[in-house]
Parts: sequence; structure tokens; C-alpha cells
Amino acid sequence: MPAAPVYPLRLTELPLGPQPHERLRHSGPAALSDAELLAILLHGGVPDANLLPLARQMLIDHGGWKGLQHADTAELRCRHGISEANAAAISVAIEIGRRLLMTSSDESPRIRCPADVASMLMADMGHLDQEHLRTVLLDTNNRVMAIPTISIGVVNSAALCVENVFKEATRRNATAMIVVHNRHSGDPTPSPDDILVTQQIAEAGIRVGCDVLDHLIIIGHRHYVSMREHGLGFPCT
Repeated sequence: MPAAPVYPLRLTELPLGPQPHERLRHSGPAALSDAELLAILLHGGVPDANLLPLARQMLIDHGGWKGLQHADTAELRCRHGISEANAAAISVAIEIGRRLLMTSSDESPRIRCPADVASMLMADMGHLDQEHLRTVLLDTNNRVMAIPTISIGVVNSAALCVENVFKEATRRNATAMIVVHNRHSGDPTPSPDDILVTQQIAEAGIRVGCDVLDHLIIIGHRHYVSMREHGLGFPCT
């Protein structure tokens, strides 16, 4: 008797394994695939298995979690047809992961050179649509105490309130800081206003007793300029 023909199974005919929520209960989150974790974030009364194809496609479209972190909630809703609550859950989960990555269970990172600051902030600040001015506050051992955002928008000398730059540093008794702002134009050349802003902040640091070690300009995801290394805005030593 001839052997029965073998037909490939369609996706809907594949045997269903445990759904993501069930696997989460029994095995914990570490046992779940990226698509299963995303399906749980998308869960809103819809069976998990029905969300797995969507979760897989979202990860493919965005190049995994790294790409998803750059997608805003409006883009996720329009592109994938998910709810506002689903899109918000994804954004919040990624932000929590980013903040955990920036902290250490043992001790805060120590800053030894401008590249340490750039590598810590570049992934986050390199994709921002607006210019953000932040300060990396340091203790006496050059360990990071906090990274507050000082202003959002165009960073220039006319709009800058120098007192605000040092408000959080004074509250935390930071002994030193590094000023960082991003530029989305792609031009790495410091402008005359960048130099003036650096001068204003460095001089104010002397007055308040908080040493301004550098001012970094982040351009995209791979490049930065150290004003200190270029001898711009800081007094000659």
C-alpha cells in the first residue's frame, strides 16, 4: 500500500502549547521568548495565543527591543492597530528596563573620562526629537548620583537659567557635574552659543562650589564632542 502523502501543517493547525500567561506562572519570565513577553504586554482580554503573531511581527518590523524603544505610542498604534493602553505599556516597560540598566545593584558607575558619560547616555539621548539639557551629578569619588533633565527645547544662552542647572546639584550636595545636551542636526561643530553656554555654567560652578568637569554634545547614536577636550568654554589650565 502506498504511503499516505505528507502535507505541511498550516500555522493554525500546529498544536498549541501553553499560553504565555500560563508559562509565566509555571516557569517565570526568564523562560519566555521575546514574542511571549510582548504578547503579555499586549494582553487585554484577548487570548495570548492570538497575540503571538502580532508580537512576533512587531519585533521583526522594529528589529527587536532595541528598535521598539525608539517607537513612540502614536507610531505603535497607527502601524500595528493596538490600543493606546497597549502602546503605553510597551513604552513604560522599555523605559523601566532602560532605567534599571543605568543603575547597579552594588554601586553607581564611576566616571573616568568623557567616553564613560557618552556611552551611558548616547543610546537614550541620541534619538530624541528635541534638544535635552541634562547634568550628570557626581560625588567626591566621581560616582554618578543622579542625571536630572534641566531643560527640553533649544539649548542656548538666551534661554538658559543657570540657577536651574545647579538646583538639583545643590540639593544633593554634588561636588562635580558634567553637562550633556543632544543635537539632532547631525553637525558636530560646537556653535559660538555652545561655547557661551559652557562658559556661563563653568563660571557659575566656581561660584556655587560644584566643579563643572565637561560639557558633552551628543550627536546621534555614535558620536559626541567634549568641549573640555577641544578647549572650548573652559578656562585654560
